[in-house]
Amino acid sequence: MRYGWVLPYGDARTAADLAAVAERHGWDGFFVWEPVWGIDAWVALAAAAMRTERIRLGTMLTPLPRRQPWDVAGQAATLDNLSGGRVILSVGLGAPDDRWWLFEEDPGRRVRAERLDEGLALMTGLWSGEPLRFEGRHYTARPADRLPPPPPLQRPRVPIWVVGAWPRPRSMRRAARWDGWIPCHLPREGTGELTPAVLREGVSWVREQRSAAGLSMDGYDVVVEGTTSTDRAVAAGLVGPWAEAGATWWLEADWSDMDPDRVRDAALARLSAGPPG
Repeated sequence: MRYGWVLPYGDARTAADLAAVAERHGWDGFFVWEPVWGIDAWVALAAAAMRTERIRLGTMLTPLPRRQPWDVAGQAATLDNLSGGRVILSVGLGAPDDRWWLFEEDPGRRVRAERLDEGLALMTGLWSGEPLRFEGRHYTARPADRLPPPPPLQRPRVPIWVVGAWPRPRSMRRAARWDGWIPCHLPREGTGELTPAVLREGVSWVREQRSAAGLSMDGYDVVVEGTTSTDRAVAAGLVGPWAEAGATWWLEADWSDMDPDRVRDAALARLSAGPPG
C-alpha cells in the first residue's frame, strides 16, 4: 500500500509547501484537483515538483472530456520531464453537476464517455514520440513535423488511473485497460456505498478482464480515498481492510472544508503525523 494526500483547495504556493511537508514525512504521493475554471492544477504541480525529489505528483482528477487532449498530453509530459518521471494522471468523465457547466452545455454521459476514450487514445499516441495521425468522432490529428515536444520520461507512458463505476461493464472495461482503477459504486438500483467487500468484487473482475487480455496485475493500481486519524495505529486499522481487499493506494482526501487557511492548517497537522502505514 502506498499513501497519498489530496489537496482539496489551495494555490500553487500552498501546493509546493505542502508537497515538501508530505515528502519529508514519508508520504508517497501528492495530488491536486483540476477545476474547469480555477487554480491551474498543472502550475501547482510544477511548483510542487520544484520543491520535492521523490514523491509522486498527479491530478485527482482531470475531467478529460472537458479538456483538449493535446493540451493535457503536453502538460503531463512537460511535468513528467521536470519532475524526473513522477507524474500520475487520473481521469474521469467529469461531474454532471450544473455548478461545473459554466461555459458550455453538458453533452451527456455517452458523449463524455466517447471523448474520454478518444482522448486517452490520442494522448498516448502523442506520447509515443512518433508522428501521429488520428481520426475519431470527436478528435482528429495530423502528424506534427515542427517542434514536437519531448515525450514523457516514463515509458511507455505516464501512468493513467481511470474512474470505473462498479458493476457497470463498459465503465469497468475502460478502467481495466489502463494503469489503475479509481472505484465508485454505482449499482443499477438504489445508492451504493463503496466498502472493502465491494472493492474485492471489483478487483476480482478487473483481474479476470486483464488476464483475458494478456495483461497482468503487476504495476496495476487500485486507488481508494478517505480520511484517517493522526493516530497512526488507528489509521492503519482503518486502512488495513482496504489493503486486504486489493487496494494499492490510500489517498487521504477531506473535501468537507474549502477554506484555504483551515485546509492548510489541517493539512500540516495530518501530513506531519505521517501516513497510516
